[in-house]
Amino acid sequence: MAMRAMVGAFRKRSFANRSLSTRTLILAEHEGGSVKASSLSAVEAAKFLGEDNSVSLLLAGSGPSLEEAASHAASCHPSISQVLLADSDKFTYPLAEPWAKLVHVVQQKGRYSHIIAGSGSFGKNILPRAAALLDVSPITDVTEISGSHLFVRPIYAGNALCTVRYTGSDPCLLTIRSTSFPWVSITSRSDSNAALIEKVDLSTFSEDDAIGKSKYISLSSQDTERPDLGNARVVITGGRALKSAENFTMIEKLAEKLGAAVGATRAAVDAGYVPNELQVGQTGKIVAPELYMAFGVSGAIQHLAGMRDSKVIVAVNKDADAPIFQVADYGIVGDLFKVIPELLEKLPDKK
Repeated sequence: MAMRAMVGAFRKRSFANRSLSTRTLILAEHEGGSVKASSLSAVEAAKFLGEDNSVSLLLAGSGPSLEEAASHAASCHPSISQVLLADSDKFTYPLAEPWAKLVHVVQQKGRYSHIIAGSGSFGKNILPRAAALLDVSPITDVTEISGSHLFVRPIYAGNALCTVRYTGSDPCLLTIRSTSFPWVSITSRSDSNAALIEKVDLSTFSEDDAIGKSKYISLSSQDTERPDLGNARVVITGGRALKSAENFTMIEKLAEKLGAAVGATRAAVDAGYVPNELQVGQTGKIVAPELYMAFGVSGAIQHLAGMRDSKVIVAVNKDADAPIFQVADYGIVGDLFKVIPELLEKLPDKK
């Protein structure tokens, strides 16, 4: 059972400097004209900050896809009251430096009490830089919100839960685990009830300090119809025991049969079996699917930190003493090279 520790942290200024109202800014990631589910989970998290909470969603980018994402954001979630649109070539790619400067500009005008982003690569890249510009301390990887300034986050690879009270000045910056604040798609709001879309005034925006610190080179991703690993209902994960990239195709075939996402341990990624975007664990993606199947996964503490919240865990490993069996709901002590072919033979094809 996880331990809880109360930590009074981030005491930089007095409570008197705080805003009495709750106004939240969500840093939203979008792709293909839609707001990503992890950003909508951040909207869900904002609901726990207080009943009278005004939520604004910040989108940045350029071109038609940004306009489509804004329309989607305005109608996809009832808690969003405003969509802020930063349309500029400076935000064509989500680089941290210009985004952090944008957050600083928007905060100067909006005076938000909280700023939230998902705890993925997007949020982890931007929020620390934005916090430095705003001279506040961020709270990362939040899994529970107990009040407007009281949060729970895992420490020691998820073996302990730390309760943190934020005592700094506004804004309070958070990254949240999207798996802890699931977003369920509902019927879109009508045009009459859609959130207001407002363009951000970029006349005072200057990225002189950010120029040259980073630049976009290329985007590498798998061309597949499988669901996104971070939001999939079923995840099939393989470990180093698969021995090669060729053998890892068995995991991919099984995932296709089940309509599942493919995951991997850090050892499998380091061995070159699959790209690192599929890594599950403390230094990879945090997942909490309805079904998590682990083949040849020993269950190192760093991997368990990324999947232990899965609803049902099935493990297959030839080592009966493997730590993965301690968290598994169902386990098979056997050779995965025999178990997977049998599953592929008996499971029906996905329709």
